[in-house]
Amino acid sequence: MTAPSYRHRYTYEEYLAYEDGANTKHEFLDGVIFGIAGGSPEHGAIAMNMAGALVPQLRETPCQVQSSDVRIRVLATGLVTYPDLSVVCGKAELDPESRVTVTNPVLIVEVASPSTAEYDRTAKLEHYQQIASLREVIIVAHDERAITVWRRTDANVWAHERTTTGTIKLTSIPCEISVDEVYRYILA
Repeated sequence: MTAPSYRHRYTYEEYLAYEDGANTKHEFLDGVIFGIAGGSPEHGAIAMNMAGALVPQLRETPCQVQSSDVRIRVLATGLVTYPDLSVVCGKAELDPESRVTVTNPVLIVEVASPSTAEYDRTAKLEHYQQIASLREVIIVAHDERAITVWRRTDANVWAHERTTTGTIKLTSIPCEISVDEVYRYILA
């Protein structure tokens, strides 16, 4: 299969067919299909450390951690992507056009690689903030010990806090995350 052309605008249906036959993952926005680069060992370790912190705390809840294998669609903007982690509480709401695409995460985690950091912290974050069910977005720096948590307030405004040490108490799910655990064996 050849890479899609950026001159042609694809329909969402065409993207889904392309993605089903592809051996790599792609984002989709405004008719354009974008390839997603693979992560480094550090990127993968940070994502797994974050999952390792969340999964045990959510065992007795209706919430489930999903890996980057789960595709998320922002219905309000059309962005389709694969966050490093997402959490869905209760029943997953599936995209009416794709029964393998989730539309209702309450939490999204992105590990900001050097090549994606700017996009993760700006345009992609703005798309995520349009998901009605979403309460928090965690952006974990790849090249420094820094975790930024964006939270939707009761007034439907997004505020953020940046942490480099200690523990982060999440409000979307009953979890606390240790910065040391997220960066265990990373950036030593």
